[in-house]
Amino acid sequence: MYRRQARDWEFFLVHPGGPYFRNKDAGSWSIPKGLIDGEEQLLNAAIREFQEETGILPHPPFQELGSVKQKGGKRVHAWAFQGEWDPSQGLQSNTFELEWPPRSGNRQEFPEIDRAGWFRPEQAEVKILEAQIPFLQRALELLL
Repeated sequence: MYRRQARDWEFFLVHPGGPYFRNKDAGSWSIPKGLIDGEEQLLNAAIREFQEETGILPHPPFQELGSVKQKGGKRVHAWAFQGEWDPSQGLQSNTFELEWPPRSGNRQEFPEIDRAGWFRPEQAEVKILEAQIPFLQRALELLL
């Protein structure tokens, strides 16, 4: 998701929840993303996952940004759309369960996304996972 703020473009990025990412910042943010359910179309999965992770319903027009392969081998497909999010409204993220601390036998629930924010392109390139930088570059090419 992107928006125009004064004379600058800004990108909406999310920070993964859970204890492993609690103290990580640069290079750990992402676009909202997830897995495809069965035979679901890629764009439909992207819309569903965005809403599940943020509580924000994406709306057309959608501009295809292609795909990237992340370090772990996961292929991520992305689309850009113009939208708005007010940080005072918070996030409505789905959750996951994890044994924490490890080998403790205790299970805790964590939000998939614990933070979100708007970032100018140069800030976003520092925050986002390295493999996803091409999404920012492709979106800027479409916007400029």
